[in-house]
Amino acid sequence: MTLAAFAPPAVVTLAIAVLLFGCALRVGRMRMRHRIDAPATTGHPELEIALRVQMNTLENAVLVLPPLWLAAAYFGPRAAALAGAAWVAARVWYAIAYSADPRRRGGGFGAALLAWVALMAMSAWGIAGATLA
Repeated sequence: MTLAAFAPPAVVTLAIAVLLFGCALRVGRMRMRHRIDAPATTGHPELEIALRVQMNTLENAVLVLPPLWLAAAYFGPRAAALAGAAWVAARVWYAIAYSADPRRRGGGFGAALLAWVALMAMSAWGIAGATLA
């Protein structure tokens, strides 16, 4: 398989980086809007929500990137990219819902969790197949 075959998961990886940057920008905007200087992490609910969205997304990105690339290598780049793209879309849904009303974040969280489970299953299946072959 050539390196070009891994373009789809590479695009998803870039999308994850853009999502993380967007979350960080939102935190910065909330700091400016509410005049809350770093290192403070409290002071206005909008800042606290933006920080939670940012940190939850960062925590989850660390969990999704390894199985994205393992699934791409051992199961198939297109299938891995499809699940990875679903994760990105779900995390955007999560961020928008959480920012509007933290009680509404469940749908995006659940969809992202399903995408992560799919990546983990593809990784495990692909690695098992390669190991047992």
